[in-house]
Amino acid sequence: MVIVADIINALKNTVDPEIGLNIVDLGLIYGINISNDKDIDIKITMTSPMCPVTSIILADVQLRAESIQGVGTVNIDLVWDPAWSPEMITEEARLGLQ
Repeated sequence: MVIVADIINALKNTVDPEIGLNIVDLGLIYGINISNDKDIDIKITMTSPMCPVTSIILADVQLRAESIQGVGTVNIDLVWDPAWSPEMITEEARLGLQ
C-alpha cells in the first residue's frame, strides 16, 4: 500500500534547478491523491507559466513517483490556479535562501 508520506519523500528529491530547492518545500505540490491503494494523482504547479524547466521537473516527478514500490498508474496534473507565490515556500526552505 502506498501512502502520501512515501510520495512526498520521493518528491523531495526533485529540485528546481533554477532555485535550488526541492519542489515540496517550494510549495509546488498542490495535492496528492491515492486511489485503489496504488494509483496516484499529483497536482503540481510551477513558479511561473513561463518556467523553462517545466518539462524537466514533470519528467522527474513522474520517474520518482513511479519508482515507489507498489505504485500503479501515476497521473500528473499541471495547474495554474491558485497561482504560485513565494509565500508558499516552507519556512525552513525560506531560511535556506537567505
